[in-house]
Amino acid sequence: MSTTDPRAKLPDAPLADNERLKYQSQHLRGTIAEDLKDGMTGGFNGDNFQLIRFHGMYEQDDRDIRAERADQKLEPLKNVMLRCRLPGGIIKPEQWLGIDKFAGESTLYGSIRLTNRQTFQFHGVLKDNIKPMHQWLNELGLDSIATAGDVNRNVLCTSNPVESGLHKEAYEWAKKISEHLLPKTRAYAEIWLDGEKLHSTEDLVTAPLADSVKSGDATEPVLGKNYLPRKFKTTVVIPPHNDVDLHANDLNFVAIEENGKLAGFNVLVGGGLSMEHGNTKTYPNTAREFGFIGLDKVLDCAAAVVSVQRDWGNRSDRKNAKTRYTLDRVGVQTFIEEVENRMGTKFEPLRPYEFTSRGDRIGWVQGEEGNWHLTLFIENGHLLDYPGRPLKTGMREIAKIHTSDFRLTANQNLIVADVTPSEKDAIEKIAREHGLISNSVTPQRENSMACVSLPTCPLAMAEAERFLPSFSDKIDEILARHHLSQEHIVLRVTGCPNGCGRAMLAEIGLVGKAVGRYNLYTGGNREGTRIPRLFKENITEPEILDIINQWVGAWAQSREANESFGDFSVRTGIVKPVTNAPRDFWA
Repeated sequence: MSTTDPRAKLPDAPLADNERLKYQSQHLRGTIAEDLKDGMTGGFNGDNFQLIRFHGMYEQDDRDIRAERADQKLEPLKNVMLRCRLPGGIIKPEQWLGIDKFAGESTLYGSIRLTNRQTFQFHGVLKDNIKPMHQWLNELGLDSIATAGDVNRNVLCTSNPVESGLHKEAYEWAKKISEHLLPKTRAYAEIWLDGEKLHSTEDLVTAPLADSVKSGDATEPVLGKNYLPRKFKTTVVIPPHNDVDLHANDLNFVAIEENGKLAGFNVLVGGGLSMEHGNTKTYPNTAREFGFIGLDKVLDCAAAVVSVQRDWGNRSDRKNAKTRYTLDRVGVQTFIEEVENRMGTKFEPLRPYEFTSRGDRIGWVQGEEGNWHLTLFIENGHLLDYPGRPLKTGMREIAKIHTSDFRLTANQNLIVADVTPSEKDAIEKIAREHGLISNSVTPQRENSMACVSLPTCPLAMAEAERFLPSFSDKIDEILARHHLSQEHIVLRVTGCPNGCGRAMLAEIGLVGKAVGRYNLYTGGNREGTRIPRLFKENITEPEILDIINQWVGAWAQSREANESFGDFSVRTGIVKPVTNAPRDFWA
């Protein structure tokens, strides 16, 4: 089937303005270099406001002081947030020391944030520090290419600190996929590195592309001159642990093990969580199963899926431009057949797999090779020195003595990986002295997550990160009241419906509607394979806590053996389960 198949054709409609700016950007260069010299504003002008996203940055300002600055006739305190490209979340201790130094000396907030995209972010970088930041990252062997914008973003990989052999194979594929799908334009190096080589990609080897995949644009053979219709997210997942929340992503490679080795991957396509309040044309959805592929076809498959979405995705309505909407419009089987055509082989039948867990294994776990792995719970992924809990300093001290690597998880936590028996006690001592290990962290807290939201995110409608700690205390009180202190509910809070906190894969999800008000969802499951349903709209924290108290009381009284709260809420009719039929979400 060709890319002109009538089932893939969209109704005639004007292109979104983002398509114009990408086309006119000279392969993502725009006038960013000139804009950096403009001292009249701390931000970026015109199209550059959007184009810097392809370089891994978002322009933000501190909304807590926006009104105060307006009263003083000052523009908002504009700065950028940068997200590093870190496939699989692995970073070396010497790199950690470098990012710690930059965060402390050259950002407004001094913090390092671990994101659920399995990487770190700098927040509060002023304009004069942006170019030095990229050059500093490059010296560390890092970059921020394609961690935002209409491209394939940071590729996630199950952290899996136990099965180290299988994890190593899967991680290598996460790196290869990331590199294969990177933008090929030299814009990043020209603007930020004065045309020098990128240390993180200088040894990059790109596999050849089939003609059916090529875009026709010589500079960008996979992504095309206009890049993708919307952001695109990819994961590599090792069952039975779904710690990357695969159903939040466009393209997923589920590792299949045979005789202790990686045999290939089941491929799932079209997951995604973003929506818009009240807009029934938008909805979260789980990914669809396409089939199994061997290792020799992984990169061909990745490029084929991306190129079909490139050619068939909606470039007129960005709210309906993600891969899941393309699948629903043209039909899953039609999409599969085109992917098979472009990668030059057919999918084999799916191999058996199952997910049984999702959260990180907090604490020490011994790997199959005898070394130890310490997973540290970092609430909201926010590493800063707090009174009595100098977390950021603690990580710096561990990085000074650790001889292997760190792994950032998709749940905003951090693994000190491959700790030798001889260094285990010293690392634990540092972690405890700096509050990185605490016996007071409850199972509920470990299984709760929030997006950054206010004060820096321009899309935030309500608090999330700053709201969650005290809200978690209250949920712990409710669980204790009903004698369930050792239990947990997968809880997610997001400041808006764009999905960054993955509330649409939670057992209980709160989605910001206005300051102090949230939509309350329930009915997801612990494994992260079911979308929750709206229970009540636009309610306050006291109302939410009252409802949850009633739910937990009923759960304590009438749950079945080992029944999770999400399954209980569906079985007892609190909500009907959301099926894969997209419109069912709004029913």
